[in-house]
Formats: sequence, structure tokens, C-alpha cells
Amino acid sequence: MGSRFANMPAWFWKLALAVSAAIWGASFVVVKGALDDVPPCWMLVPRFGFTALILIVVFRRTLMEHLDRDHMLYGSILGIFSALGFVTQSIGLADTTPGRSAFLTAVYCILVPFLNWAVARRKPKGMHVVAAVLAILGIGLISLGEGFSLAFSFGDGLSLVDAVFYALHIVFVARFSEGRDIMTLTIVQIVASIPIALVFALVLEQPPVLGAISPSFWISLGYLVIFSSCIGMVVQNVAQSIVEPATAALLLSLESVFAVFFSVIFFNEPLTARILLGFSLIFVAVVVSEVLPSLLERGERRQ
Repeated sequence: MGSRFANMPAWFWKLALAVSAAIWGASFVVVKGALDDVPPCWMLVPRFGFTALILIVVFRRTLMEHLDRDHMLYGSILGIFSALGFVTQSIGLADTTPGRSAFLTAVYCILVPFLNWAVARRKPKGMHVVAAVLAILGIGLISLGEGFSLAFSFGDGLSLVDAVFYALHIVFVARFSEGRDIMTLTIVQIVASIPIALVFALVLEQPPVLGAISPSFWISLGYLVIFSSCIGMVVQNVAQSIVEPATAALLLSLESVFAVFFSVIFFNEPLTARILLGFSLIFVAVVVSEVLPSLLERGERRQ
């Protein structure tokens, strides 16, 4: 899919990735606000549904060309990981701040090399171990309250759980996309996520009363469907097929920084020196895990 856009300059796609990171970062704040009107899983059902409808219409020719049993099987598996990630993240956001959720979710970048080791037998490099240690230290600082008491909430814990599901999703996307159409897999993934979110909604939550939902919720849902799920997802997929992986990973990791920025502005999230240091360590861990190994490999090839 990226080939049709390959004639556009690299700086355009780098900027697009940064914008995509800002969109995803803002979505943490948008979801947090939407939870005042609709429970987490009931919010995901229309989000996945409208997103799937839009992408099916826009990419119907691609679907007609590539959709088969193979794409349906592997897309559905990806949908399980993706849906579980969204469910745990959305439920967790009800019990933590957008900034904390975003930085704890960013741990998926560190988990990917180790999960890929288990799945593809590709041993992680030393930099990945260093990144894991930095991430653990960062999480520890975020988890401590005043007087160094434990302040790790249920929502914080779910943010780490969703990081595992997102990491699994990334690992299996790399495996399943070889020889298959990524857009078709993505659409099947989103369609498969709808019944999973619906099951969690029926089991865990009371259905929302439509008459009690404020107009702001529909604005938030429109943002999540159009910008986060449709534009953000498509831009990310296309840009990653053009921009170098190390650069793309660094730009996308800005998502957590944007989330904190918007959380401070719209939710008055407190930022103590300890929490800022924890955020910084997690961000450095992401950079160490995703960027340094690629830079070192490039340097070795030039020698």
C-alpha cells in the first residue's frame, strides 16, 4: 500500500508520524472525558463499528481483491490482541490519569523484543535489557506516592496489561503481514474487535441510557473514530512502510509525551519531580529499545 505514496518526500511522512503521535496522545484525554457518559466497553463498540464501516467503504476495492479465508483467520487473531488491549486500556483509564496511562502503555515498545524472542526465537540485544531496566525504574518512580508509599492504582495495572496485548499485536502483525495485504488484515482486525468489546460490555457493564448521554460524548466518539482510528491508523501503516523503522519508532513514542501535555492542560494532572523523572526514564527506555539497536546496526554496516 505504501508504494503509491513512495514518491512523496520523506519529511512529509516524518511529519505525518509526529501528527499521528499527537492524535493518539490526545485520544487518552478524549477517552477519559467520554467515560463520564458511557462505560469503557460500551464506548468501544460504536468506535470499532463506525471505524470498520468507514474503512470498508473507503477500501472496498482492496477488500474485494484480497479478502479470503487466510486474511480472515489472521486478521481475527490480530483483532483479539487489539480488542483486549483497547478494553483493558479503556477500563484502566477510568482509574488513572491520561498521562500515567500513556506512559505505562508505552512499555509495549520494551516488551516487543522479548515477546518476539519467545515467538520467533530472535534473542533480544543488550540494549533491550537496558531498556527494560530503565522502564522498571520509571514505573517504580511513577508508582510511589508521597513519602514513598505505594500509589499504583488498578488503572495503572491495567495500563501495563494493555501494553502486553499491544506488544503481542505488534509481534504478530510482523509475522502475519508477510505476503498478505496489511489494510485487509487491519479491517478484519477491527471487525473482529466489535463482538469482543460487546461481550465485555454485556458481562461487565450496564448499558448506557441514550437519553442521558451528553452531546460532548458524540463529539469525542467522532474524534476517536475519524482521527484516532481511521486517519491515525492508516497514516501510521503507510508511513511505517516508507520511513526508517528507528525514526518511525522514535516519532511514534512521542504519543506518551503528547498525552501528558494534554492531560496537564485539560485534566490538571499533577506533575511532581518524581513523576517527571519516571516519565523521562520510560521515554529514554523506549528510545534505547527502539532506536539505538538500529543505529548501531547501521554503523556496523558502514564499517
